[in-house]
Amino acid sequence: MANLLVLEDDPKMANELRLFLSNRGFHCDVVYDGVVFFKQLNIETYDLYILDVNVPLMNGIEVCKKVRETNAEIPVLMLTAFSAVEDKVNAFESGADDYLVKPFHLDELLVRVNSLLRRSQNKRETDHQRVTIADLVIDLQDMKVTRAGKEIILTPKEYKLLEILALAGGKPVSKQTIAAKVWDINFETGTNTIEVYINYLRNKIDKGFDRALVQTRPGFGYFIK
Repeated sequence: MANLLVLEDDPKMANELRLFLSNRGFHCDVVYDGVVFFKQLNIETYDLYILDVNVPLMNGIEVCKKVRETNAEIPVLMLTAFSAVEDKVNAFESGADDYLVKPFHLDELLVRVNSLLRRSQNKRETDHQRVTIADLVIDLQDMKVTRAGKEIILTPKEYKLLEILALAGGKPVSKQTIAAKVWDINFETGTNTIEVYINYLRNKIDKGFDRALVQTRPGFGYFIK
């Protein structure tokens, strides 16, 4: 069940939106001005915002701009009584994803809401197939690696080692874990294979860049951060 936050100062319209969306399976909260909107964000998290433009204290355009300062991903549907082209342009330039002119049919609102939520979900699923650390980007689906926009060619073993380190979230990965996951063997203290491959990675990932990403924590293992 998606959580929706509606910014609407007209009590009749606010109640109508809450009832309609709740009856369609959404959890829907309503606030009546832009200041309270941001207070509500400290209480609950939401999957989509529906913003009326003409509300007190901080209008919908200002709210949308402020939202986009910290969150570029959450869908925003703007509601307004103004249908002029410049009003629509202002809404989209503020960061809105869609725009609905009053009066509107509630079924059309529902279609827009479902479309935005679907698009947002698809984007999240796509993002989950990619790991970004500083300017290093690892496409987990296509197994491609770039740094600062430049593609880095890795061997299968190098890529697997990089993937393991990247997915560890900055925590050190032990030699035992690397040996088991990359070579499917138990770690032997007499071999320097892992150190050799770490050096291969450093030459390809870090060489020529100001910031080294592949790090060693003595006694614990290797990490990327």
